[in-house]
Amino acid sequence: MLNIALPKGRLGERVCRMFEAAGYPCPGVLEDQRRLVFENPAAGVRYFWVKPSDVPIYVERGAADLGVAGKDVLLEAEPDLYELLDLELGRCRMAVAAPLGYRDDGDRTLRVATKYPRIADRYYAGKGREIDIIRLNGSIELAPLLGLSDVIVDIVETGTTLKENDLAVLEEVFPVSARLVANKASTKFKTAEIEQAAERMKGQIGR
Repeated sequence: MLNIALPKGRLGERVCRMFEAAGYPCPGVLEDQRRLVFENPAAGVRYFWVKPSDVPIYVERGAADLGVAGKDVLLEAEPDLYELLDLELGRCRMAVAAPLGYRDDGDRTLRVATKYPRIADRYYAGKGREIDIIRLNGSIELAPLLGLSDVIVDIVETGTTLKENDLAVLEEVFPVSARLVANKASTKFKTAEIEQAAERMKGQIGR
């Protein structure tokens, strides 16, 4: 049986439908909002819902054979697992944004507010820019408006939230989408099952 960690939320629901269309149905998984674990022995699958940022942990530590996580989550957590497939869902981008008209003169340490400290640190290290990371968990857009930071590093989908708060994208760091990932040990002991699941999911991309 394949144990699959699904991210809670709209992305997880779309991913779950892909798995079902790929031949891994599980009654009730999209209807019951309170249960966390769903199993279908006939299809050889067990699903469980977890917080999106926790998916790599469940997969890396072997509680799940497969999981789906955003590229942003994977690059921030740097888990020891295999990335099998870009599912081309949840497309957005990691970007640097700042108040309209902002210019970085480079004369002082740049204050960066973000939920992604590792990503921000690597990005600015590559540019040779000295930064002060301010880690926040929500409402990142508020930081530069109140003078807490100069810029933010965050996920941008449509850019509407930025515009509504008089912010604009300065630089794109990398594109983001959902990825199918696998536990390393599982790929050895459940090789055929995982390869089949990946191939079936590949056939669902873009449908």
